[in-house]
Amino acid sequence: MNPLNTVRGAITTGFVLALLVTFAISPTTFHELGIARWLHIVFGITWIGLLYYFNLVQIPALAVAAADKGGPGGAGISKYVAPRALFWFRWSALATWLTGAWYLLRSGNFLGALALGMTSDPMNYYQLVIGIGAWLGTIMLLNVWGVIWPNQKKVLGLVAASDEEKAKARRLAMLASRVNFVLSVPMLLCMGSATHGLPL
Repeated sequence: MNPLNTVRGAITTGFVLALLVTFAISPTTFHELGIARWLHIVFGITWIGLLYYFNLVQIPALAVAAADKGGPGGAGISKYVAPRALFWFRWSALATWLTGAWYLLRSGNFLGALALGMTSDPMNYYQLVIGIGAWLGTIMLLNVWGVIWPNQKKVLGLVAASDEEKAKARRLAMLASRVNFVLSVPMLLCMGSATHGLPL
């Protein structure tokens, strides 16, 4: 059976290959922080990739589909694509946050990042920058689980809602998603710049 025939098989194959590369390069050493960072990046790419898909592709496409009175509409996307995309979106958001917290805890930077580097004298630049990114990511995670997902359940008909409630939920979910889209830009700047310097 070809593992590429299923999403689960492809994911499993990718992780197995990554582990084989890891053991081929460093067969006797386990790097917990490296594993935490790698998983944080994998889950983060999944989360932010879907965030960008929603904001750059799906939301505008559904608006065009709704305005096209003679077209097929967006029912197929709403019924088949959106629930699956939202599943990966919300769980990769949580996994991204958890692996980031794991990395910061094990590297001894968690409390310093929460305090934006101000627990050190002089202020810790790494903790300041990674802390800003972590706080932005935390706000985004809370948006996913506290605003976007509860409202999308109404829009998709997973919970009972009137047409008026669905319209309001659609607007709230879209605005929260746009907030996350905006916050993702400085968040990614901070994540990449914590160890590589700000692009100034």
